[in-house]
Amino acid sequence: MNKTSILDRIESPDDLRKLKPELLPDLARELRERILQVVHQCDGHLASSLGAIELNIALQYVFNTPEDQIVWDMGYQAYSHKLMTGRRDQFHTLRTYKGISGFSNPAESEYDLFNTGHGGACVSLGLGLAAARDAAGKKHEVISIIGDAAMGAGMAFEALNHAGHLNKNFILVLNDNTWSIAKSVGALSKYLTRVMSSSHYNKVRDEVGGLLKKLPRDYGDMAIAVGKKLEESMKGLLGPGMLFEELGFRYFGPIDGHNLPDLIRTFEKISKLEGPRLLHVITKKGKGYAPAENAPERFHKPGPFVLGTGEPAPAQTSGVGYTKYFTKRLLELGEKDKRIVTVCAAMPLGTGTDEFARRYPERFFDAGLAEQHAVAFAGGLAKGGYIPVVAIYSSFVQRAFDQIFHDVALQNSHVVLCLDRASLVGEDGPTHHGLFDISFTRCLPRTTLMSPRDGRELEEMLEFAAYKVEGPVVIRYPREDVPDPPVFEKGRTPIELGKAELLCRGEEIALVAFGNGNDLALEVFKTLEEEGHKPTLVNARFAKPVDEALMWELAQSHSVMVTFEEGVLDGGFGSAVMESIETSSVANGEGPRAKICRIGIPNKFYEHGDRQSLLEETGLTPAQALAKIRACLTGVQPGV
Repeated sequence: MNKTSILDRIESPDDLRKLKPELLPDLARELRERILQVVHQCDGHLASSLGAIELNIALQYVFNTPEDQIVWDMGYQAYSHKLMTGRRDQFHTLRTYKGISGFSNPAESEYDLFNTGHGGACVSLGLGLAAARDAAGKKHEVISIIGDAAMGAGMAFEALNHAGHLNKNFILVLNDNTWSIAKSVGALSKYLTRVMSSSHYNKVRDEVGGLLKKLPRDYGDMAIAVGKKLEESMKGLLGPGMLFEELGFRYFGPIDGHNLPDLIRTFEKISKLEGPRLLHVITKKGKGYAPAENAPERFHKPGPFVLGTGEPAPAQTSGVGYTKYFTKRLLELGEKDKRIVTVCAAMPLGTGTDEFARRYPERFFDAGLAEQHAVAFAGGLAKGGYIPVVAIYSSFVQRAFDQIFHDVALQNSHVVLCLDRASLVGEDGPTHHGLFDISFTRCLPRTTLMSPRDGRELEEMLEFAAYKVEGPVVIRYPREDVPDPPVFEKGRTPIELGKAELLCRGEEIALVAFGNGNDLALEVFKTLEEEGHKPTLVNARFAKPVDEALMWELAQSHSVMVTFEEGVLDGGFGSAVMESIETSSVANGEGPRAKICRIGIPNKFYEHGDRQSLLEETGLTPAQALAKIRACLTGVQPGV
């Protein structure tokens, strides 16, 4: 193969390290071109990856990976890392089923140490690697790269504090582009902005260092002592990195994160030092692609777009997502009631709270990449007499489980938690699939757990949660488009706490669905009707409290009872139904007549891929569900 490009000659970082430094800017240009060629078609993360290219090149150029260990905080910044670590020829499969992941993934490469999709963890992970290295008597470097937004997460501060205490040889790179997904918020972000504008400290330190080098050798000891005292004084007076120095890190920077000679020179310099070191680099989100530079939030994960203009590609679907319905009713409630306030964690656009922020800025709070703080903060708002609506993706709210338990449920605070992306989320993969929220919220006392069957019901549930329920309320809804047209529109009944919606009364087979499990249940219902059955169809609405009376009646009047959910089966909605039936069975002194068949997702992690492929892998297609139901009816397992 005639490899004419620089990138095509790189099979591993060893090849990169053989390149002459003057070729590296051309490599950066080729990496940008390759990333744009793939991402503009595949709905990947773009702006952050474009901004980290020179940083990736410098890291691989200076450090001896994989022996030296690099930990990326958010794996979607590492597309160029993938291209330089043996995955160049597979890069066109990015985020496709059975293709390479959009995040760091140890199953792909020895250069990826962790699955990293939630911000703020890399300092802890890197420090743990450094401690393990020292315990094993090894000498390699450990380098973690964290974004300025993730630096505001509580976990990152905890790790910084511990790192200064342990005093391990450890390099932390602060990749500062002043953005998380939306614009970075908070006092730390303002502090880093001041740091970016302050060059006095480094200039004075360099000048003093040059002066001391010129002193006669006989004055060496005195020069060293004077130098240390001057440096300590400058930290207090001028030091932009004073915060990190006080935490025990030797601070360097800020430097231009797109200047390859400076990056390489600085990494070479700090690699010769010991102890915790922090390099502060300034990068531009979307670097090298004008549309992304001008609109970094939209190009964080832009979806397919026209490469020449940056305009969105023609939509593949004309459907409306659940988030749009959430936004519509949230705005209506906010207009009528000034007690309605909204909290998100760095994702106003993704969660649909951005318009609320524009209309009612005094009642909107973006907590940054700090889900724990966002939930506890909402608990305080609730105790202060407001009705906080907290919008966070299902997989991200996992990080705030203790706050949901301790600061909301235990206090019986009326906080409405709206969990978007609560289902399989396709190409984002295991760090983002929202499959566990039913299990980990259903176990908490005083907590109400709801999920709608369509967009209109989501609107009704949001208003119901705000005014008709005490204590914490969780509403989960998926990423997918809302069913159109809505089914059983004429038979709608008002929402009542803990009451299911009976959509169709039948016999023999009862289909009971929670949330978007209704989509699958409806397909099964139609096929069973075509086959001559007369099934019952129920929209559960609640997983806590379950409609115990109806579940018991169905279990006694049908031969088979089937539950549907798009979440893990262990501790999920089907488990709630079985527990309810067991309680009724004990109370009534007899067992249920029906066999119980639970259809949901087995308790394992699932990789990325298109939704249809993932539904087949998890057993959530109509054909697979019908096979399970027929096995319950006949007692013969599929394939026997």
